[in-house]
Amino acid sequence: MTATLSPEEALIYVMVTMSAAEGTISDDEIAEIGMLVRTLPVFAGFDTKKLVDTAEACGEILAAEADGLESVLDRVADALPPKLYDTAYALAVEVAAADLEVAQEELRFLQLLRDKMALDKLVVAAIERGARARLRTL
Repeated sequence: MTATLSPEEALIYVMVTMSAAEGTISDDEIAEIGMLVRTLPVFAGFDTKKLVDTAEACGEILAAEADGLESVLDRVADALPPKLYDTAYALAVEVAAADLEVAQEELRFLQLLRDKMALDKLVVAAIERGARARLRTL
């Protein structure tokens, strides 16, 4: 039997999975995950010393299980209250955009995540538009 994730751990699983979607985790993505965990109110009760262990546990599931991606998505959906579904999607978008390139594999993960969470298309569009506006350069 697998241990139930805390909501904070589930959100970290989303970010790690997004980061690993294209096969490599960039330094920019690692830095983004760390910054988000340290600064966002949703992680206020999370012990940041557990971040590396949580990320490694997610990576082990992705690597070891034949259906690792589906397993992570199921665990995340089970651990998160519905009010945090859009937060999970927003965090995934932030990590995807961290290196200013979004690969096809990352787009696919975003699609799987929004389908799993049954997110409204307008909510998804607003989250994605907000990320583009925040990260725009001259």
